[in-house]
Amino acid sequence: MQVKTNILNLPEEEFVHPGTRACSGCGLAIAYRIGLKALGKNTILIVPPSCLTVLQGLYPIASTKLPCLNVTFASTAAAATGVLGALKTLGKQDITVAGWAGDGGTSDIGIQSLSGAAERGDNFIYLCYDNEGYMNTGVQRSGTTPQGALTANTPILGKLQRKKDVPAIMAAHGISYVATCSAAYPLDLFDKIRKAKTMSGTKYINIHTPCPPGWGFDPRYSVKVGKLAVESGYYDLYEISNFSLTFTGASQKILEKRKLLPVETYFRSQTRFKKLGQAQINEIQAQIDSKWHGFYKATEASEEDED
Repeated sequence: MQVKTNILNLPEEEFVHPGTRACSGCGLAIAYRIGLKALGKNTILIVPPSCLTVLQGLYPIASTKLPCLNVTFASTAAAATGVLGALKTLGKQDITVAGWAGDGGTSDIGIQSLSGAAERGDNFIYLCYDNEGYMNTGVQRSGTTPQGALTANTPILGKLQRKKDVPAIMAAHGISYVATCSAAYPLDLFDKIRKAKTMSGTKYINIHTPCPPGWGFDPRYSVKVGKLAVESGYYDLYEISNFSLTFTGASQKILEKRKLLPVETYFRSQTRFKKLGQAQINEIQAQIDSKWHGFYKATEASEEDED
């Protein structure tokens, strides 16, 4: 059984040089630093155009200490497959290949190559940092932008459609491991990446990543905003392995205590939701309540089966 990581046993070795080009309070900077600790030094990164490209910088002054292949928007998973083939030819079996892309480059532009790799079962880890928009190019809406959020191309009413559920899409491929994480809970993130390393086949990890300039909040509140998303039930922390779903961390505590914060608390922490009316908030709250009611019922049924 894997021992849970705490601040005392988190590896000390750093794989990011001090100082990056990330925005102040960037949730990705937290997830990237902790994520690389979990991936370890024998890792090759595959990164498309994204905020992460900005954070890392470009050779010879990149902030990452790991080898990184910069590729086109649509080809992250395809490039990872190619790197796996090259390593196999060289007889190198102990190197982790990790694609790390944004939600736009995953849910929209890169979904085709990711789906293809998942269908083949290619042995790499795909990490999507989900800041819910194309933040690197001016805060445009993506498939994972939530309903009601103001963006550069939905500036009046906000996005009308609901957020695309990419973890569910990837789970439908039947891959070996799917997990959701949040930059606000870095130790949960660390443990899930470390677990993914022990498994074969395609592994998908979705990281909810607060973005101060894109979401509209003071940079010092990145972790607080990220936690509100989870505590309100807006974003859930779980893992799926062998077709079995298990809630983790703060989401597991919600399941046990059956207590959610009002989602309005989360919405009011960001200016991107300022156009949401009370009727819209109530509708989204009802969606969350219905979702969690299903979780509660499933838990009850499982406990009855065990008895």
